[in-house]
Amino acid sequence: MPYTVLVTGASSGFGALTARALADAGHTVHAGIRQTTGRNAPAVADARAYAAQHGVDLRPLELDVSSQESVDAAVAEAGRIDVVVHNAGHMVLGPTESFTPEQIAEIYDTNVVSTQRVNRAVLPQMRERRDGLLVWVGSSSTYGGTPPYLGPYFGAKAAMDHLAKSYAVELSRLGIDTALVVPGSFTSGTNHFAHAMHPSDTATAEAYDALYGGLMDDVGKALAALAPADADVQDVARAIVRIVGTPKGERPFRTTIDPADDGSQRVSDVADTVRAEFYGRIGMPDLLTPRV
Repeated sequence: MPYTVLVTGASSGFGALTARALADAGHTVHAGIRQTTGRNAPAVADARAYAAQHGVDLRPLELDVSSQESVDAAVAEAGRIDVVVHNAGHMVLGPTESFTPEQIAEIYDTNVVSTQRVNRAVLPQMRERRDGLLVWVGSSSTYGGTPPYLGPYFGAKAAMDHLAKSYAVELSRLGIDTALVVPGSFTSGTNHFAHAMHPSDTATAEAYDALYGGLMDDVGKALAALAPADADVQDVARAIVRIVGTPKGERPFRTTIDPADDGSQRVSDVADTVRAEFYGRIGMPDLLTPRV
């Protein structure tokens, strides 16, 4: 069944790949991109060219997830939305102490608070229809390995994971489904590291360099070495396409795509089992499955 899908952060990386894959699967896809007439104009042109070349319904849409006004305008322009893919995110690189509080707030805004803006704009129509799907693109760092110099990003992604779990049970009786997609560290095929935020407090960052000089390069090389040669960033987009195409009530709650195997799936399997057992103990197991 074809759906109308809104993908946030669709200018590059997982977002662009997912928007194209969903369009290829026959869905109408609104690819949310900020600064469509500015720095991301080439991404808009690429999306339109892809749509024309492949004969799919892929529509670039001005969407800045840091602005409620922009989010509201985008949702109004899109109209009916059956599926939201919460993909927008921002990476950081550097010693945690060297990021200012304002930078930490910005990272949480992009990775966590932005999802609340989108949900508040979209959920009223989903609640009215008693149907819909929220797909949250998380990170294996929430339950798996956490290499240094990425702390603010890891914290924000973990916060988003917990927000998604709360939404899942609160929306279940309204017939709105939730799915978490958890990518591991893909060191190629995305622009996460290239576009990462660096610390404003350069003096503090330099103080760390005395003992940790070159650490970030070492981390990057180590992560790349863990990934098998056939690791394919497209697997994330393919997983989202499968989830969207699966009937409500049968979709997996969490799907991990982690070619480097940082341990995330082993831990999240335990955590999700404990969560399910807890809802059984408090007599609310129905909240774990959306009402069909």
